[in-house]
Amino acid sequence: MLTAKQHELLQFIQRRLEESGISPSFEEMKEALDLKSKSGVHRLISALEERGFIRRLPNRARALEVIKQPEDSVSVPRKPKNDNLAPLNKAPARPEPANDVIEIPLHGRIAAGAPIEALESHSTLPVPAALLGPGDHYALEVSGDSMIEAGIFDGDFALIKRTDTARDGEIVVALVRNEEATLKYLRRENGMVRLDPANGAYEPQIYRPDEVVVQGRLSGLLRRYH
Repeated sequence: MLTAKQHELLQFIQRRLEESGISPSFEEMKEALDLKSKSGVHRLISALEERGFIRRLPNRARALEVIKQPEDSVSVPRKPKNDNLAPLNKAPARPEPANDVIEIPLHGRIAAGAPIEALESHSTLPVPAALLGPGDHYALEVSGDSMIEAGIFDGDFALIKRTDTARDGEIVVALVRNEEATLKYLRRENGMVRLDPANGAYEPQIYRPDEVVVQGRLSGLLRRYH
């Protein structure tokens, strides 16, 4: 027999799959069940998975599907017939799934000091989906200390959304003179492009617009503690 919260979550996931074919995000599940944190959602999903009611598909940002429904009566109050969480009576179409960890490309090291080459590689980095918004992302390992006042330290992994545009004041991956890449604040000033560090020990770098290409915007950070 499922607990009340497990049953409620199972019904909520199933209802969203039937309505849109896409399972809800962890934030949506947290709000629907009135939980204080996403860790509670993780525990409920793990319990449902262990009991064979749902399954998670690997390497997908939205990857949950309902396999079966409970046969027993469940210890939850009865809902009105028109309630959004009424008992379900049909199996869902196979959805575009929802997992909380996805793999993104890891493209070597990038300078947070003097520009160095951002090396391409075939490695990947597992990242909690909650750290990534929509769009295509990749990761870079940070080298240097010029962004420490922005909370970006040597050895961190910068999570980058692929884009060739950015607003003034955003932290970007900037390819300089088609040779070197660096992680800096982007600013435009007097017809020039200024790449600002976040460390008083470093000077801004100023280039002509044709010397700088934006290759992505910072969307998150991962840090390993040793």
